Amino acid sequence: MNTTTTANLDSKEISPELDVKRDSRWKLFRNNLDMYILLVPGLLFLLLFKYTPMYGIVIAFQDFNIFDGIAGSKWVGLEQFQKLVHSDEFIQVFVNTLLISFYKIVLLFPIPIAVALLLNEVRRMFFKRTIQTIIYLPHFLSWVIISGLFINILSPSGGLLNQLIRSFGAEPISFLLDNGFFRSVVVFTAGWKEVGWNAIIFIAAIAGIEQEQYEAAAIDGAGRIKQMFYITLPGILPTIVLMFILRIGHLLDAGTEQILTLYNPVVYQTGDVIGTYVYRMGLGKMDYSFSTAVGLFNSVVGFLLIIFGNMLSKKLLNRSIW
Repeated sequence: MNTTTTANLDSKEISPELDVKRDSRWKLFRNNLDMYILLVPGLLFLLLFKYTPMYGIVIAFQDFNIFDGIAGSKWVGLEQFQKLVHSDEFIQVFVNTLLISFYKIVLLFPIPIAVALLLNEVRRMFFKRTIQTIIYLPHFLSWVIISGLFINILSPSGGLLNQLIRSFGAEPISFLLDNGFFRSVVVFTAGWKEVGWNAIIFIAAIAGIEQEQYEAAAIDGAGRIKQMFYITLPGILPTIVLMFILRIGHLLDAGTEQILTLYNPVVYQTGDVIGTYVYRMGLGKMDYSFSTAVGLFNSVVGFLLIIFGNMLSKKLLNRSIW
């Protein structure tokens, strides 16, 4: 009896606190109603174009026939995934995807950080803005334009680079027809296009660092280099960690649009990645069920990689997204 009475008293004591929290949340909602209304178009966009198409995932568990549709196609369970696991071609594609993504992370991820650090040290605003404009511009060009540009530059017959190679007495190289060079071309062109744009995030993070820290460091005798390593880098570390975790989540996205505009059947051995493989199998061979299974596998692995990267960052650096 005493226990019941005590529990009732505790609930009576707690309930006013819950009511206060509930009232404060409702008050917050009413005061910011216009902000919540602004969320509606974005939420509708996500619902219509991101979540609704996910219904098509069921194709991965069917022997899909475009004329019968989803409702009339035969269900085959995990048959498409078994086919995926035992496919030698997919294993090669999976390895290509991992290698190209790994090269892009190792070689290209640090460069925007270095660019942001160096631009932060430039004091002549005209020179700084000119450099920023030059390195940002490639981002606004489509891969079709960039691919056409590099196909001409790397052409074995009249390309600028091969003309330079000939001037040294060497034989021209077919960069886009050689499995030994194709991945290097992919990584270089991706860096040329996106390094400047990716630096914007780190430049913005640097701008958020309190200037008093630099003034205090200067008074203590710290030079520009020491300020960079002991103030700027630690100040943007949370942003670096965030971007790295997000990049890990896109490990299996090696740049489908880029590779589609650059590669050809000769370099499938080193250049075919999951995205281009899905394109070839889905639209080229009209094997929609298998290509959907490959795409679903890609999405699930990417989701797990984000969770793993977040856990690893939280454990090692005590910083994470959630």
